[in-house]
Amino acid sequence: MKYTPKPRPLRQEHYRWMRKGTPNFNDNVFRHIKELEFIARKEVKWALPSTPIIRALEEMYRSYRSLVVLNTSGLFTGLLTAMKIVNYLGGGDLFQIVERRHGYNLFNALSKEPVESIMEKNPVTVYVDEGLKETLSRMVIYGAGIIPVLERDGRVIGVITEHDLVKYLSGLASMGVKIRDVMSSPVITVNEDASLKEAMETMVRYGFRRTPVVSSDGAVVGLITAVDVVRGFGSHKLIERAVGGDIREVLSIPVADLMVRDYAVVHEEDDLVEAVNTMLSRNISSVLVVDEEGFLKGIVTERDVLYAILAPK
Repeated sequence: MKYTPKPRPLRQEHYRWMRKGTPNFNDNVFRHIKELEFIARKEVKWALPSTPIIRALEEMYRSYRSLVVLNTSGLFTGLLTAMKIVNYLGGGDLFQIVERRHGYNLFNALSKEPVESIMEKNPVTVYVDEGLKETLSRMVIYGAGIIPVLERDGRVIGVITEHDLVKYLSGLASMGVKIRDVMSSPVITVNEDASLKEAMETMVRYGFRRTPVVSSDGAVVGLITAVDVVRGFGSHKLIERAVGGDIREVLSIPVADLMVRDYAVVHEEDDLVEAVNTMLSRNISSVLVVDEEGFLKGIVTERDVLYAILAPK
């Protein structure tokens, strides 16, 4: 029997897109959409359950946000996401493995711990014959940014992400829709003086894959994402900061050392199409909404764009 994960809590501002727990999608949009298997990526990066976490990190560093986990028969068995990495390396309850099993030794925690210890064993998936509408419904209800697409026998034919769908449906974004009407607000932030561990804990606690970084006066100075953490460890740049081998040496560094300073911004009165074009041209998953003084007003993510296209108010 196929496991059905429990729905994740939705951010308050997104309840407007739901009716009786099911996305109220505009059916006219789906006349534009082809079969799911033509949209799902065919190239799938994968790991075995026994793959050391460091090897998975190195693979994810090559711009992959996640890895499909296959058993020795080549069948789907789990999913390793950037957020699971953040959780394991200091952001959440999986950090107990590093503490208790490896005594905070970063090298052991990465080289001796297998992927199966931290992967999502029952992720949201979709069968290829279930179609794109069902895929989108699960993305919304379960808060999944990536969904493996499977054959009925458990073989993986691809994955589909929010980014894939934004790219595919970008032409349907309506002119005249204002950023203020679709942005998420208020936004959870971290201070630029916070440690990397505090930033990671914030992401895991609230379930956000990105967190804006603000100065003491509230102005935006950067953005930290789960992918930044993966790339920091996968490139070994953060590993090198653990001179004594203790992961706490890395987790204590200021978030400013890892955050992205070249973040994209828009304004409340801008057209949503501008945000979509910015995301696609820069290959990013979000834009920050700021006022003229640089103070944060909201954020527009790929999911916000999908809601605006598929479930307009």
